[in-house]
Amino acid sequence: MKRSTLLILSITGVYSAILHTAAWSVNNFLMTGPKAYLTYSSSVAAGAHSGMEECKFQFGWERWNCPESALQLSTHNRLRSATRETSFMHAISSAGVMYTLTRNCSLGDFESCGCDDSRNGRVGGRGWVWGGCSDNVEFGEKVSKLFVDALETGHDTRALINLHNNEVGRLAVKATMKRACKCHGVSGSCSIQTCWLQLAEFREVGNYLKIKYDQAQKLEMDKRRLRAGNSADSRGATAEAFHHIHATELVFLEDSPDYCTRNASLGHQGTEGRECLQTGKNLSQWERRSCRRLCTECGLRVEERRTEVVASCNCKFHWCCTVRCEQCRTLVAKHFCGRRDAAAPNHIRQRSRAHRR
Repeated sequence: MKRSTLLILSITGVYSAILHTAAWSVNNFLMTGPKAYLTYSSSVAAGAHSGMEECKFQFGWERWNCPESALQLSTHNRLRSATRETSFMHAISSAGVMYTLTRNCSLGDFESCGCDDSRNGRVGGRGWVWGGCSDNVEFGEKVSKLFVDALETGHDTRALINLHNNEVGRLAVKATMKRACKCHGVSGSCSIQTCWLQLAEFREVGNYLKIKYDQAQKLEMDKRRLRAGNSADSRGATAEAFHHIHATELVFLEDSPDYCTRNASLGHQGTEGRECLQTGKNLSQWERRSCRRLCTECGLRVEERRTEVVASCNCKFHWCCTVRCEQCRTLVAKHFCGRRDAAAPNHIRQRSRAHRR
């Protein structure tokens, strides 16, 4: 890669920057090369942030809940981890950057890009043709590669895995795009439609990648060849491992640690003190099982606490034109994971072996 395209981020990268500020600006990024890159940096940072927020949503009721400590992508021995969870984190942050760049392009925030009209005028299917203003995902993909992939300066297996998962995130943005159409014809007959492609809601991208996370494949590699670092033997082992991996599939190298227990050196807080769900309207089966998954199966007990919640109520419209509400206080039962009594036998502390989320 040319020096003019290199991106040098603050010491621990864009993920660490997320930890320290919610007010994104170009100061998060120290770059070399054309000043034009400064135009995109705030969108890149906002995209990485939205990716991490989506990560927290998708894993909100799992043992690993996308904690801030994980954003540094390091382990206790200062080697970057390559677990199932970090594969998702790379993909969703890469997708967030591409998504935000594409959306901002469509909003006219950048002078250097506009609609994707490359298909316009072509027949797309029976009764419709390509037209309108399609979201320019090619632009978003190109610029996001310059920023996100530049974080991976190595040539070892972990770097290649991270680059692969970055690409999975970008492909997810494309895979979830929607076709929108406008009818044309006499008296609204809709005899012909003009259609274009637009971004789906980012939540759909997150849902798509969460399925990919559940289906992620572990690369089985020769440990001796892997320890060879950047040698030809190591690169050969990596090429063999990737041979049967599809471009849209997430991959990981290492088994996940035990997320039930706190491990300060790894930056894992464990599940003690975490909230879980037992009652509530419209809960999914996965959410209803969160207390068992986070507490019981991790050797903890479920504690019920009464919490006072303040919310607006009895709102009335006053002419003209304000809405005035009262503040109502209600007690709500919430559930948390707490320690068992010291006398509790160890054999009841069963833990699920599935993914250890």
